Amino acid sequence: MASQAEQLASNISLANFGKATELKKRIWFTIGALILFRLLSHVPMPGIDPRAMAQLFNTQRGGVLDFFNTFSGGSLERMSIIALGVMPYITASIVVQLGATMYAPLMALKKEGETGRKRLNQYTRYLTVLLTTVQGYFIAVGLEGLGATQGIPAVVEPGIMFRVAATISLVGGTLFLMWIGEQITSRGIGNGVSLIIMAGIVATLPRTLAQLFEGGRSNTIDPLIILLVIALVVGLILFICFMERAQRRVLIQYPKRATARGMMAQERSHLPIKINTAGVIPPIFASSLLLMPLTVIQMAGATPGSEGGSEWLITLSTYLQHGSPVFMTLYGLGIIFFCFFYTSVQFNSEETADNLKKHGGFIPGVRPGKATESYFDYLLARLTVIGAGYLTLICLVPEIMFTQAGIPFYLGGTSLLIVVNVTMDTVSQIQGHLIAHQYGDLIKKAKLKGGRPARR
Repeated sequence: MASQAEQLASNISLANFGKATELKKRIWFTIGALILFRLLSHVPMPGIDPRAMAQLFNTQRGGVLDFFNTFSGGSLERMSIIALGVMPYITASIVVQLGATMYAPLMALKKEGETGRKRLNQYTRYLTVLLTTVQGYFIAVGLEGLGATQGIPAVVEPGIMFRVAATISLVGGTLFLMWIGEQITSRGIGNGVSLIIMAGIVATLPRTLAQLFEGGRSNTIDPLIILLVIALVVGLILFICFMERAQRRVLIQYPKRATARGMMAQERSHLPIKINTAGVIPPIFASSLLLMPLTVIQMAGATPGSEGGSEWLITLSTYLQHGSPVFMTLYGLGIIFFCFFYTSVQFNSEETADNLKKHGGFIPGVRPGKATESYFDYLLARLTVIGAGYLTLICLVPEIMFTQAGIPFYLGGTSLLIVVNVTMDTVSQIQGHLIAHQYGDLIKKAKLKGGRPARR
């Protein structure tokens, strides 16, 4: 039987949506912020020739650069001021969160509540500036060297002034994107950083589909393969929607309490635990850790077949090409690791067991306290194994198939997972705001009815 919240959600209409003025403001703010993000992706770094940059990027197409370019919404191809996107911020978040689980001072900050969370966020911002500065400088140096090697002068005036200007531009662009993401989270709808990544992926979708259909028109790709790709994408979307809504409902019982009629009633409820508790975070974390150093290596000209660069960097770039067995293996292991790590961050078994004990709740057949905590750990470990296997399957299998078949279709399983997951999360938040608005109207009506003077 559907809950009252689900029944109320089923009654949501466009009329109710039009009355929710705060929700409309949040949606318009989010749309405006994403439009600003797309405009910034077309603003080139100072000292870059856009036409020469397009030619230079075409010489480096394939592999990890195309994959990263899809994540950045084409910003890397145009070498805009936000070419690095939010990946340095994500990498910094990974380091700080890992430190908060292993380093004692950061662990103490994490336990301080809101104050500690603000301090950890501040450390994340400082580390973002440091990572972006290092990566921006190496990219500037790499552009100069790659342009000289390929004979394409993408940098108008190479030198120290260009390197400083490029580094400052990339740092400013990444920090501005980080600020936009935080503003979307607090004043808009959905998770700001995830929405920025999704907007970049969606922006490359028309060109990706155009390349796919152009291959069918020119007979370079079998039309049957195109149909199979479309069927696979639709099947993946349906499978992702099913798995993201799947959950394990743990039965919770509370002691018998006296009702208004003097009868004793026992309350029951359910604690829902999602199979994929970590959400879309593990693929984003794993890809950011792999893409950032590889992007710097390739922009430095250390690519297979290139004359410049150190021999060991060229060897590393060869083994870590996107679609290679080593890259896919490391990517899969990264997804599995971050699934278990982020699930432990999201769901605290000890805190949940203590809260149940304080409110008198218990799981039938399980003693309150440590036994309940152990039960949650055991249950969460089993669910995370399923969730990690699902994420690894979604992210790796389609991209391996596309790579082996030689299909230039860069909207792989990882991109589909991010787009579908973020869209579902945003829609559920919109639905939550509408439900809260309807509850507010019901409370106002009840107060008005209750405030009428009794008739004599």
